[in-house]
Amino acid sequence: MLLHLSISQFTLVDQLELEFRQGTTAITGETGAGKSITLDALGLALGDRGNADLVRAGAERADIHATFDIAKFPEAVQWLADQELDESGKEVILRRVITREGRSRAYINGQPVTLMQLRALGEQLIDIHSQHEHQSLLKKDTHRQLLDAYAGARDIAARTRIAFKTWQDHYRRYRALADNAEESEARRQLLQYQLEELEQLDLKSGELEELESEQRQLANAGSILQGSYQLAALLNGGEGDIAEQMYRATQILGGMSEHTSSLAEAAQLIESARIQVDEAAAYVSRHIDSFEMDPARLQEVEERLTAIYQAARKHRLQPSELPELMAQLQAELEEMGGAESLETMEAESGKLEADYRKAAAELTALREASATTLAEEINKQLADLAMPHARVEIALSTTDKPAATGVEEVEFLISTNPGQPARALAKVASGGELSRVSLAIQVITAQTSQTPTLVFDEVDVGIGGATGDVVGRLLRKLGDRGQVICVTHLAQVAAKAHQQYLVEKHSDGSSAFVSLRELTNDVRTDEIARMLGGEPTEQSRAHAQDMLTRV
Repeated sequence: MLLHLSISQFTLVDQLELEFRQGTTAITGETGAGKSITLDALGLALGDRGNADLVRAGAERADIHATFDIAKFPEAVQWLADQELDESGKEVILRRVITREGRSRAYINGQPVTLMQLRALGEQLIDIHSQHEHQSLLKKDTHRQLLDAYAGARDIAARTRIAFKTWQDHYRRYRALADNAEESEARRQLLQYQLEELEQLDLKSGELEELESEQRQLANAGSILQGSYQLAALLNGGEGDIAEQMYRATQILGGMSEHTSSLAEAAQLIESARIQVDEAAAYVSRHIDSFEMDPARLQEVEERLTAIYQAARKHRLQPSELPELMAQLQAELEEMGGAESLETMEAESGKLEADYRKAAAELTALREASATTLAEEINKQLADLAMPHARVEIALSTTDKPAATGVEEVEFLISTNPGQPARALAKVASGGELSRVSLAIQVITAQTSQTPTLVFDEVDVGIGGATGDVVGRLLRKLGDRGQVICVTHLAQVAAKAHQQYLVEKHSDGSSAFVSLRELTNDVRTDEIARMLGGEPTEQSRAHAQDMLTRV
């Protein structure tokens, strides 16, 4: 439950520290005093949207801290552990900061988090019922959500939604393949033909470069052999060749009686060069001996290259890209599958539909089992809320097509006078009646809520007198089993609360600010008296004291 709320520089609040306890807490004050500011700040700490307008004029930022006791709420403890945000497992602190530039930051237990994480945790800690919720009661989606919450069907509703999406996604893929089966088959056959051609070509990695090199050698065999003979003759082919010239140079140096250091170096180089020339001549000679003219091999290589070049031109790419193309064709063919794949997809689609139908049937059973009970509970509350002749019915009608929300629509119908058939809320109920129907539903669904803190923001608008007394008793009953915070303008509701806070607006002439203080004893009596009829009198104080003692 909510233990502490700290509000700093938020709209008209300078600094506010609030302590909350178990039971029902009423927040009251004159019209325009800012009773809802506390709940607005709390909503911000729970992940509501914020903007720079929420920052108090002249301040750098608005800062809100909300501390919750979660020791008896294992779901929240587990969520924090899953998010690696757990510290003690007993308390959690939610913080929200809005700067005057409009930037927003969120924290859980001092660690930065996203607004989505803040909302996810906040939804587990607080359930807020707004005075405007009766407007959403005109929508069938709201009716379905209320029934599912009352029936404890949220989990099966989520499974039904997931099963429907999975089935529909798979079915769309299957239908797309089936509707284009003829075109797909033609494409599959083309892929098979192209793949078979490339498999027959069987181009190996690096083969193209080797073939091109070999083709160049074979095509130029004659000129290569002729050049080899000329080279052999030049190196060591007889009179005047390089070998002979090197020998003569060696003799000349050898005939000199004295050698300078330069001549000695020259002699060594010439001798080394002569040895290398002899080795080069030997290599050329071996080349000539082993070299063959092979026209048949040349033809074979050129035919192989022609096949590779033709395949590349056919697919409009470079010859070296043919192996990659082959892999792509193989992958596409495997993805397309064939008739067998189509049958498999059809069978899988049928299985997924059966899974959805099973989940939807469970959801329907839960809804049918709870619809009558929920309607009866609402009607009991309506009788207490001065609508004794009103009868709410919850109609379940099978839809033409299955949907993510199940196979039926849920609609709340109402008859406000005896003998009249139940019709849609929007066509029958007036604004005041709709507000009371909404309050009855909120009270009933709140009784089954697992959320530790329930907040009611002026849900008693348009209600007064004895009906307000009933509302007060209902909210106190809810507070006896948990924590309830309600913003109210009714003395009957405030008097039934376990504790009461007064919101007041002040001004120092240059700026306005809001304060909030807990009321006890005579001060609370005066506030109840003011709510009954303006400026407290002895009579209104006596009435207020009587209301407080009759709790």
